[in-house]
Amino acid sequence: MAEDIAANKHTEYGEIISIIERARENAFHAVNYELISMYWDIGQYISEKVKNNSWGKSVVSDFARFMQTERPDIRGFSSSNIWRMKQFYETYQNNEKLATLSREINWSNNIIIMSRAKSQESQEFYLLLASKNNYSVRELERQIDSMLFERTMISDERNKLFIAKSTGLTALRDSYVLEFLDVSEYHKESELRESIIGNLRDFILEFGKDFTFIGEEYRIQVGNEDFHIDLLFYNRELSCLVAIELKVGKFKPEHLGQLQFYLEALDRDVRKPNENPSVGLILCAGKDDTVVEYALSRSLSPALVADYQLHLPKKALLENKLRELRELAETSDIDDSIKEINEENY
Repeated sequence: MAEDIAANKHTEYGEIISIIERARENAFHAVNYELISMYWDIGQYISEKVKNNSWGKSVVSDFARFMQTERPDIRGFSSSNIWRMKQFYETYQNNEKLATLSREINWSNNIIIMSRAKSQESQEFYLLLASKNNYSVRELERQIDSMLFERTMISDERNKLFIAKSTGLTALRDSYVLEFLDVSEYHKESELRESIIGNLRDFILEFGKDFTFIGEEYRIQVGNEDFHIDLLFYNRELSCLVAIELKVGKFKPEHLGQLQFYLEALDRDVRKPNENPSVGLILCAGKDDTVVEYALSRSLSPALVADYQLHLPKKALLENKLRELRELAETSDIDDSIKEINEENY
């Protein structure tokens, strides 16, 4: 009885709670915007003083001591943080778009992106990502550690079907890093699935916060037979169900037939009228790109084949691959998708 009363009150007062939460969120964003703008103005002032040889390290240190002794109520003005404000201004002073985006995230995340994302393309990518997903410091660091920008940029050409032009981010990629899973090198599909469920928060972080988990071994009935989808999610950005099939070996063409069968069943019996057609992803331990291309060439269902690895990628290898693709895009029309990403999104 008490639970029913509480549920009724939650329903009755739900809209008021939503108004309060929206107001609090708007207030936080407003305060954060003003704080970042203040750091920008201070950074500009110090940058100009240094340029004119009016300020040096000793002056900044003296100012930091002054703030600590005379205005201890105002925090955030250590010597190192003041120099970060100068770096912040100088990093984005010639790029109005990035300067605007930087005001959408907190100062700690701005520091991480400034120090670790070296190109303007990667800076924009992570600024958008952090703003859209409201990442914590740990979550943002994990995405940079896993080379998410580089992996997204070198994703398979078919991934362009899922490019979100409004944000420059992708809903799905053709490679995922699952270093957080506690499985041995020689693992079974059931062990992989169980470890994913046990680490669901990190799994969704790798895939994107727009993913909502629906169920594991999700049962669908076709005729008199039951079938089970390894993992079923809903993606808010794509507005559709996302079926994920796990394969511990290399991709085989018959895997695609199984997935397409599941997608057809989902669209007929599970999908709601306002939702887009279901999307499928085969997550396998390895894949031959030529075999994948042949298998997908006649596929009418929206499906992707992605591989997973249980360790963080080597930075040099991904950077070299990305550089090769950019050079290829500049000299030929072989990879129009990569060229389009570089020219239109950035």
